[in-house]
Amino acid sequence: MSTTKVFSGTSNRKLAEKICHRLELPLGEVAISSHSSGEIHVSYQESIRNCDVFIVQALSHPINEKLVELLVLIDAAKRGSARTINLVIPYYGYARQERKSAPREPISAKMVADILTTVGSNRIITIDLHADPIEGFFKIPVDHLTALGLIIKYLKTKNIENPVVVSPDAGRATTAEQLALLLNCPFAIMIKNRPEHNKAEITHIIGDVAGMTPIIIEDLIDTGGTIVNVVNTLKNNGAKDAYVCATHAVFSDNAMDRLDHPNIKEVVVTDTIEWLDAPDRFVELSTSDLLAEAIRIITRGGSINTLLHARL
Repeated sequence: MSTTKVFSGTSNRKLAEKICHRLELPLGEVAISSHSSGEIHVSYQESIRNCDVFIVQALSHPINEKLVELLVLIDAAKRGSARTINLVIPYYGYARQERKSAPREPISAKMVADILTTVGSNRIITIDLHADPIEGFFKIPVDHLTALGLIIKYLKTKNIENPVVVSPDAGRATTAEQLALLLNCPFAIMIKNRPEHNKAEITHIIGDVAGMTPIIIEDLIDTGGTIVNVVNTLKNNGAKDAYVCATHAVFSDNAMDRLDHPNIKEVVVTDTIEWLDAPDRFVELSTSDLLAEAIRIITRGGSINTLLHARL
């Protein structure tokens, strides 16, 4: 891997450092600054000519700033004669805008994919997209990884009594079913509608939850409002205190305060998004091994599919 170089944007440097530690590579030096007008400037501080460059950047808050920063990093790498430009995007922002739900709306997830490709990226590595079809928005290879294996491994250490996996909506049903199968337990589905963005109303529960310990599975937690509604509804239907699991800790709008809830045993998330210290009930699992192994396979050869099955 002598021609492999890993660089980090400003969104999640800690994760990039962990990835490099596992690859036994130094984190590449790049200077990132902003002009007084807000324009972003980057400069690679070492040669990248004929190198396979991996740029680690989560599209997290402030997402528009992080997206432009990533675009500038890509352009600088292309003009620095990098052989390939590979984007490690642990959290793909705008993924919730993957389809039109009303006339005259954008499909922003596709737009972002077009921009990243046009600027000069050669490959995308990401984790748990909000919707699988987003992978097809790209005209370049996409390695779509999952953190489900990490979550399962952790949950098995808890020896949860009488568990039931709960999908907060029909969109997560497939993931909930897979998790329930691997944990050898039943699963339930919440039926809800969304009167507006970041607001949800639960109307029905499909499945038995009375006397059971819910394991709520989501791809991301944003404001935490939906999760709290789910927890309250489960409690009202006789369930015990819940475990909340998600890959991406977006945690906007005082989400941590909402999730520090008496009927939530633990909130289990990963480090795809860098977040500040939280109450003891919050548990962070690292995706660095998963991403580092993916980089090894890409640079040395092998099958990403083998990696996915090994994790599950």
